[in-house]
Order: sequence, then C-alpha cells, then structure tokens
Amino acid sequence: MSPFLLTRTLPVDATDAALRADVLSGLTRHPKTLPPKWFYDARGSELFEEITRLPEYYPTRAEREILEERAEEIAAVSGARTVIELGSGSSEKTRHLLGALPQLHSYVPVDVSESALRGAAESLLAEHPELHIHALIADFTGGLALPGTPGPRLVVFLGGTIGNLLPEERAAFLHSVRSLLSPGDALLLGTDLVKEKETLVAAYDDAAGVTAAFNKNVLSVVNRELGADFPLEEFEHVAVWNAESRWVEMRLRARRALSVKIRELDLVVPFEAGEELRTEVSAKFRREDVREELAAAGLRLSQWWTDAAGRFALSLATAV
Repeated sequence: MSPFLLTRTLPVDATDAALRADVLSGLTRHPKTLPPKWFYDARGSELFEEITRLPEYYPTRAEREILEERAEEIAAVSGARTVIELGSGSSEKTRHLLGALPQLHSYVPVDVSESALRGAAESLLAEHPELHIHALIADFTGGLALPGTPGPRLVVFLGGTIGNLLPEERAAFLHSVRSLLSPGDALLLGTDLVKEKETLVAAYDDAAGVTAAFNKNVLSVVNRELGADFPLEEFEHVAVWNAESRWVEMRLRARRALSVKIRELDLVVPFEAGEELRTEVSAKFRREDVREELAAAGLRLSQWWTDAAGRFALSLATAV
C-alpha cells in the first residue's frame, strides 16, 4: 500500500456551486449573512496565519499549549491507531498528537483544499515515513464516507471551529460524527471557553487591523469569483459579543447607502447606510454546554483538558 492516497469526494465544481448558493441565499435575506468558510482563499489563509500570531488572539496558543503538554495523555487514553482530522488544513497542530501515538498506523486528513492536503502529507511523511496517509478532499459538514483503517480511531476537530456553526448546525455535525464512531473510537474536540467580554472582542478586533482585513477578504472573494463590485473601503469591520447566544459576531457595516452588482448571479444587492452583513459567529462554551451538546448527539464527555489560564479546552468523548 502506498503511504499516501488522495480521494476526492467533492465534485471539481462543488466549491463554485456552493459559493453561488451561499451568496444568493445569504445576501437576499435579512439580516444579510455569508458563511465564514469563504474567508479562506490563499490571501485569507495568509491573513489568518498572521492573526494566530497576534497578541490579542489567544485560542491558537492556548490550544497548542494543551496539545504540547497533554499529547501523551490524550494518546494513552485514546489508544488510537488511526487519526481522522476534520478541517485539517496544514495539520500543524496535529503533529504534537501524531508524534505521541506509539501504535499509530493511519492518518486521514479531511479538507476542501487539495493543495493543503498534499503539502501537509509531504511534510508529515518526511517526519513519519511509516505513516499511512489517506487524504480526503471533502466537506466535513456534508457527511463522510471514511476509508477502512485500523481502530481504535480518534476523530479530531480542533481550533474551536465548531463554534463557527450555529446551534442547529452543531447538533447535525455532532450527530454525523457519532455515526462515524465504532466501539472504542473517540472524538477530540477543541472549544473556546466563555470569558470576559473585553478579551473576547479584542481577539476578533485587533489593534493592527489584521482581522479587519481578514473579514473584508470575503468581499474580495465574491468580487473575484462572481464578478461583484463590493467597494471594500465602504465597509467597516465590526466585532461584538452577543451575551445571550454566547458568541462573538463578526460583521461588515456599510458606511453609506449603496448597491452591489453581482454579475455572475445577475443580482443587485442594496445596502442601507449602517446596514450590517454578518460573516461569522464564534461560539464560546462552558464545560456543561459541551457536555450537553455531546450528550444530545449520543456522545459522552469522558476527559477535559484546558490550558493553564483556562481559556480553551480539549475534550474527549466516546459513543454512548
């Protein structure tokens, strides 16, 4: 068996079709919305990497701290021979975990980006030449057909990305993960934790303006891919804490009344002065929130680790 296999489960034109559907749906409703996944073209990915190094943005450092200090404990508890990572990207943080698993046989990274999957596999195989990597070009929110790999299997979903899903989307996602687990398998889930408003808002509205550029990049993607004419300078970045929903919202606010033409959709989108387009929610959790949402999907919270400051958590859950 080759140490690297790549399987495409998304049609080649799936990304274009999904962007068209999301833009049409999101910009013709009130309030207007766009999903955060469209931040991440090449430029958006560069900006996000820059964000992770900002002093205000703690989640990446906090999660890495847990992985560095607890990787061997996580490995011992899970006993995984296969790691399946959803939204794997560069697989950078996962390296701590992969290196701690003595019986690891297979790694299954799942991402929509073929270039990210190939780049990560090349780097990992240089470090772990005996590792079998079967990468999937797939959307993890759309249901997965996993390759046959030895158990126990550990499904990994890091970065607090689950917080970008709305509550009903989180429920559907966790149910889909539950359907992937056999006896002995587990889910390792990263969640950002509720904390003071000032810390949360600063993490999404940094002094250097990098997050503002990242937020506006979604408009650049729509302009380039769908022939739109969003004037980026006429939108300002906004980050607010929604205490009732316990999430940070990122929005783009129109500085004046304007109309945006989207040529490929034959669509004109009016904005009133001050009207806001929501581009992301980032939910924050308490331990009990995580326990309840896992339980509703048929999963039992069995382990809980946080960084020293209690800002971020990794939890291990097994099927009930």
